[in-house]
Amino acid sequence: MSFRAFIAVDAEAGPGADRVLTALRTSGADLKPVERPNLHLTLRFLGDTEESRARDIRRAMELGVQGVPPFEVRFRGLGVFPNQNHIRVVWMGLEGAEPLSLIAGRLDEELSKVGFGREGNFSPHLTVARVRSPRNRERLLDLLDRYGTDDLGSTRVERIILKKSVLSSSGPTYTNVEEVALGR
Repeated sequence: MSFRAFIAVDAEAGPGADRVLTALRTSGADLKPVERPNLHLTLRFLGDTEESRARDIRRAMELGVQGVPPFEVRFRGLGVFPNQNHIRVVWMGLEGAEPLSLIAGRLDEELSKVGFGREGNFSPHLTVARVRSPRNRERLLDLLDRYGTDDLGSTRVERIILKKSVLSSSGPTYTNVEEVALGR
């Protein structure tokens, strides 16, 4: 049996993220903010994955965090993908994410050895909303200006998690499949 899988860090965002999520919800822009419990930093999207591969993925995760102690990342400012003329995703930037980049690179390497394609384009960020249409785009651009460089809090990274994602019309539901602590 397969499941939609990704490897991530849960983000315990604080009041800064709450302010941003509230501002996004009340902006009038046509978007879907990420529900607070679902905030996470994606390290590697795996797609449809056979459950039998969980052991290989866990081993790649263990090698990915080897020698990396727990650390903190700061959320700073808002940005968008792919650009301000065609906004699909709104994200909060990260400071101090170098260890995440290291882990993501190692995951890419180790997972390629067990049959997953290389991704190689890790861009550390926290997705806070997905944009449905350009309706009221100017309000969204105003929020980017307002929060563009603000310090929006931090989160402590202590483990990485293999997550199962089930999509529905009310939004995704995530279940933790495997967890690997940093500092191993």
